[in-house]
Amino acid sequence: MLLLEFAIIGVFAGYLAGFLGIGGGFVVVPALTYLFLQNPETAPWAIHMAVATSLCTMLVTSLSSIIAHQRRKAIRWTLVRSLAAGLMAGAVLGAAVADVLNGDTLIRVFGMFAILAGLQLILGRQPDGEKPLPGQPAVSAVGVVIGGVSSLIGIGGGALTSPWQLWHGIRAQNAVATSAACGYPIAIAGTVAFVVFGLGSELPKGAMGYVHVPAFLGIALTSALAAPLGAATVHRLPPKLVKRLFGGFLVLVGVRMLSGF
Repeated sequence: MLLLEFAIIGVFAGYLAGFLGIGGGFVVVPALTYLFLQNPETAPWAIHMAVATSLCTMLVTSLSSIIAHQRRKAIRWTLVRSLAAGLMAGAVLGAAVADVLNGDTLIRVFGMFAILAGLQLILGRQPDGEKPLPGQPAVSAVGVVIGGVSSLIGIGGGALTSPWQLWHGIRAQNAVATSAACGYPIAIAGTVAFVVFGLGSELPKGAMGYVHVPAFLGIALTSALAAPLGAATVHRLPPKLVKRLFGGFLVLVGVRMLSGF
């Protein structure tokens, strides 16, 4: 039954990763946190394992989404390369911060970001006018911030990377595609960091560091199959309605996490 639940989480996460470029973490983290809290063996590390496992699943989800977007030549690889080093450095920093936070605090941090991301999707606000992309030092600094926040709460970075690109006049489809590609360096660095930081803890059977391997396998398989469907949808339909519906979902999830599961 648990494996089936992991698979269902993967379907939703993969589709949203391809459709919105958000990496699926806003589905995976709260869902896994809830499931892990139900088991006394995983409950003490529920949110840490959920965040780490979410990042690990993105090694598969992001790759599948990247391939689908690349077929449409929608990824701006120059921008991905400019951001990559900062994203990876930030991901390690975010994992280090998450490691020292207690579970309740990390749950509330995730809840706060879920509400903010949800409101952004609902309101769809963008600044007036377009700003040119900054130079490499500023782009690297942006990468560190995005990577740090993303690794801290287990998301692919699209919730931050996509709006940042839109503010600089990049077309929505290209912003989503490029965000999907930017999620990969975050996933690599964040996963390795969470594995290393979790090695000293007495984690339950099936865990590799903070990564819960059975959950990773169940989610990764179905998310990889669903991500291309989401990527195909974003190139055919205006995503405003889905963004607002998902935004409302995120606000509800965030409020629930802030009030405690």
